[in-house]
Amino acid sequence: GDCFPCPQEGCPMMGHYADRFPAKLKRVNQKYFLNTAADPPFATWRQKIFIKLSGAKKMRGDINLIFHDTEGNTKEYEIASGVLSQDQVYTKYLDVEINPKNTKKIEFLWNKAIFTLLWARLGAETVNIIHGEDGHR
Repeated sequence: GDCFPCPQEGCPMMGHYADRFPAKLKRVNQKYFLNTAADPPFATWRQKIFIKLSGAKKMRGDINLIFHDTEGNTKEYEIASGVLSQDQVYTKYLDVEINPKNTKKIEFLWNKAIFTLLWARLGAETVNIIHGEDGHR
């Protein structure tokens, strides 16, 4: 996460377009890291998620985001689990398998623990997502 979002000249690319980043190619023992998805075409997009909760002060459960693309595909990602508090901003880096350019909607999902009070409600006051490829929200 220290190199997130990509530098102004863009994220270094591997393969055919690697020559667009000559400074990186000149370094000796340059390290490259590659995150892949489990399913073809194996591409992922790094995104930084910020969620501020509203509702009950504290409770147990988990919060997830479900990404929907324009073709009807969905991918679900856990953001936080355990004791959740409305005072806290939950931040997480995700390698999302759905291209941000094809994202139709992002759904907030909260699951409360079995022993949480029935009347307890929790929601997202804000959900901010920064895309790694260009740094835009």
